[in-house]
Amino acid sequence: MNDSPGCPLTDVAAAYMPRLSEFSFEPGLVAAVDQHAAAVCDALIPARRGPEVRSVRREDLADYVLGFTDRLSEADWTEPVGHDFATLHLTAVCWLIREHDLLDA
Repeated sequence: MNDSPGCPLTDVAAAYMPRLSEFSFEPGLVAAVDQHAAAVCDALIPARRGPEVRSVRREDLADYVLGFTDRLSEADWTEPVGHDFATLHLTAVCWLIREHDLLDA
């Protein structure tokens, strides 16, 4: 089953998934995105649930993305040419979407 139209994960994937291709050209980008992905996972998967529960749920990530992008809108953020905190964070969300197969879940 595919995501419904307007799903924040679909929108973020369409906009930021292409940045994952930059991994092969910028090794430092891999480390930065990995750190952001870990921060997102920590926010979604509290430590009290234990290390054995490390699966990211689509609904949880979608809610997280809605909150994050709402804050970006409130701050009048615009995407820069390079990488800033927000683009790294959204690229990390795309990595999680891909790794956990959340668009086709």
